[in-house]
Amino acid sequence: MSDTTYRILMNGVTGRMGYRQHLLRSILAIREDGGIPLPDGSRLQVEPVLVGRNADKLARLAAEHGIADWSTDLDTALAEDPATIYFDAQVTSERKKAILKAAAAGKHVYTEKPIAESVDEGNELVDAARRHGIINGVVHDKLYLPGLMKLKRLVDCGFFGRILSVRGEFGYWVFEGDYLAAQRPSWNYRAEDGGGMVLDMFCHWNYVLENLFGRIEAVTAKAVTHIPERWDEHGERYDATADDAAYAIFELAGGVIAQVNSSWAVRVERKELVEFQVDGTHGSAVAGLFNCRIQPRESTPMPVWNPDLPTTEDFRSQWNEIPDNQQFGNGFRAQWEEFLLDVHHGRQHPYDFAAGVRGLRLVDAGLQSSAEGRRIEMP
Repeated sequence: MSDTTYRILMNGVTGRMGYRQHLLRSILAIREDGGIPLPDGSRLQVEPVLVGRNADKLARLAAEHGIADWSTDLDTALAEDPATIYFDAQVTSERKKAILKAAAAGKHVYTEKPIAESVDEGNELVDAARRHGIINGVVHDKLYLPGLMKLKRLVDCGFFGRILSVRGEFGYWVFEGDYLAAQRPSWNYRAEDGGGMVLDMFCHWNYVLENLFGRIEAVTAKAVTHIPERWDEHGERYDATADDAAYAIFELAGGVIAQVNSSWAVRVERKELVEFQVDGTHGSAVAGLFNCRIQPRESTPMPVWNPDLPTTEDFRSQWNEIPDNQQFGNGFRAQWEEFLLDVHHGRQHPYDFAAGVRGLRLVDAGLQSSAEGRRIEMP
């Protein structure tokens, strides 16, 4: 059987995430390995076409990685390039109009999240995908992290018994830009450019909680801007108009309570930049990006509260690490391969635009809860 090649318009891969995870570690890695093997012995090959606004950056990346084609004209590329797939890793504010154009051109679409800036805009994309009959997917990278894959195995095998609660801690200190250069782009801290912790991370928390523990039924949240002024990539001071932290309680189906703190103004005192502790009647687990450690019921210690004596127990030593007893590849690449195979076989991708809209609904509910100071039930 002959190989099949999918030409992919990749828009926005001059940015950090688009370049490192999607271009370098996913599409170029698939190309380097000779494509995705298919059951009949043939392979699914990939051919990236770079699209963006900065010609110099695009030309440099193309030359560095042996990419034949690039363009600064998205409209022409969509109209004239024979590519089958369009990928979007632009800033959020530019995403909707580009995806609508790609759908109208008949391209299958895979995109970073949030898929849009509002639920209404997200629904526009759902309607367009349905109208034009395209296969569509939204990046759900956290589900492919080794730590969360180990956690999902524990859930599926009933390790926890009845799950009671989930506690998530995410974040790190993002420098303001005056003392040391910031590790994140300045647009992340401007609401008018699509920035903000709630918009960025609640889309993640929705699919993580939904796929591991159950649908979110209500949210109580507080979004804040801890650092009101920052300095951009050119050393210019600007007002931070977007929230840089959010503290939330999510009520899940089945009575599970999830508390998730998200902050770019917190210093890390844990093993990984994100950790989820899950407590159940039969056991508990703490999962991060790569690691997952457990404490089953039969080996749970019996601490006694005594404020008059210093604690002598080493509580962290009382947990057991789950071994890497399977091979975990790059999560972004793994989902890219699943999406490409879905396109190849003409089947719906499980994490589609509708899943992206559910994330946006949680964003809206979180922001409404914060603004009104009350619990918001999800539709």
